[in-house]
Amino acid sequence: MKMADNDQQRDTKTADNSSGSPGLLDRFFEITSRGSSIKQEIRGGIVAFVAMAYIVVLNPLILGGSQDVAGNSLDFAQLTAVTGLVAGVITILFGVVAKLPFALAAGLGMNSFLAVSVVQEVTWVEAMGLVIINGIIIVVLGATGIRTAIFNAVPHALKVAITVGIGLFIAFIGFVNSGFVTRTPAGPPVQLGQDGSIASLPTLVFVVALILIGILVARNIPGGILIGIIVATILAMIIQAFAKLGTVGDPVSPDPRGWNLAAPEIPAQVVALPDFSLVGAFDLFGAFERIGVLAATMLVFTLVFTNFFDAMGTMTGLARSAGLQTKDGMFPRIRGAFIVEGIGAVAGGGASASSNTVFVDAAAGIAEGARTGLAACITGVLFLVSMFFAPLIGVIPMEAGAAALVVVGAMMVTQIREIDMSDFRTSLPVFLTMVTMPLTYSIANGIGVGFISWALIHAMSKRGRDVHWLLWVVSAGFVLYFVRGPISAILGG
Repeated sequence: MKMADNDQQRDTKTADNSSGSPGLLDRFFEITSRGSSIKQEIRGGIVAFVAMAYIVVLNPLILGGSQDVAGNSLDFAQLTAVTGLVAGVITILFGVVAKLPFALAAGLGMNSFLAVSVVQEVTWVEAMGLVIINGIIIVVLGATGIRTAIFNAVPHALKVAITVGIGLFIAFIGFVNSGFVTRTPAGPPVQLGQDGSIASLPTLVFVVALILIGILVARNIPGGILIGIIVATILAMIIQAFAKLGTVGDPVSPDPRGWNLAAPEIPAQVVALPDFSLVGAFDLFGAFERIGVLAATMLVFTLVFTNFFDAMGTMTGLARSAGLQTKDGMFPRIRGAFIVEGIGAVAGGGASASSNTVFVDAAAGIAEGARTGLAACITGVLFLVSMFFAPLIGVIPMEAGAAALVVVGAMMVTQIREIDMSDFRTSLPVFLTMVTMPLTYSIANGIGVGFISWALIHAMSKRGRDVHWLLWVVSAGFVLYFVRGPISAILGG
């Protein structure tokens, strides 16, 4: 802790005594006033990128692995380029406008929904048109203050529950991505490792990384998360050099005891020029012509609800983790944050990278000390650089980043101490919010279940006057969201 304080004091003096860019950075991003330092922000930005770097590889795998209704597919190399491009530009814009230590990239829930569901009805260019429309709606909701009003209508206990739920969610993501938790062929939904045992070397790397990062963080070692990821990556490369493991998802010869995403090997080609051919490949209204106005509108409704509440929940959790949330649950420049996040959806659709939204993995950077938009700018620049070094980024095994997610999840769960669980009208909706997120693999689902249960339980226990009218409106919208499948089937029939 003393080492971190010394670094901060040294950086603060540099910022105050210099007439150059450090002083300007400090004043513009409010670094000193938020108790941070330039070195701390740079370190946090790097850690956030390392924790998120897998999206540069994973997003192309998800989007490029599905053919659309016309049999078309997206090129992997082109997807890699636009994934880094949009994430970099939007994260830098977010850092400059919102001045918050959040990073944006292609949302995993959104890209999976596009690949699995949407393109079974429309083409990829038409699907990206729907993503743009979704983004425009999000921007309008943010610019008019409607999104902020909804945010203010959420009770404090639910806001804290969202933070805790996200912590459980990202920890669960880390356990799954590392192979520490896997699905079972039959019986319980999940199990420990393979057949109840830690039987793979990649999962062992995760365990080592988790213990190492945990020790470093507990001892307040500056850069503990980053150090742990680097050490785990080196260990993984050494193991791979001898074991020659494959990957779990290899389409030709999958290795059940292999690496989750890519083998940590030094690539034959380190630098590659990005291909931006997918930029502008969208059809704004093509989906409405292909499947009809009602069906296309239901798809947009699903995109907006997922985008809107996933981002709102993530921002709430990250702001609380960074100590930037006020007593009323707000955080600095909230309207600008909401608008830029909507622009991320528009940009993602326009470049065929899928909607870009605030990434919960950025919590790793906050845990490392990031408190301002400077950290976001650092993360954004690294995303832009990643367009040229995509093969090298792929060396970092997902198992190393997964360990960081579990540690950060543990940090976020500690917020539960702020909730008074003595009133069951509060404790049940709070509990449902927290557990629904990891169990359904969706932040939006957890928020929806929490909102609906809060409104109904308070109303039926003669406390309906305590429920904000906007919460009723949003809860009604979530009811439609949860039954959108049958509604779509009826409309399609």
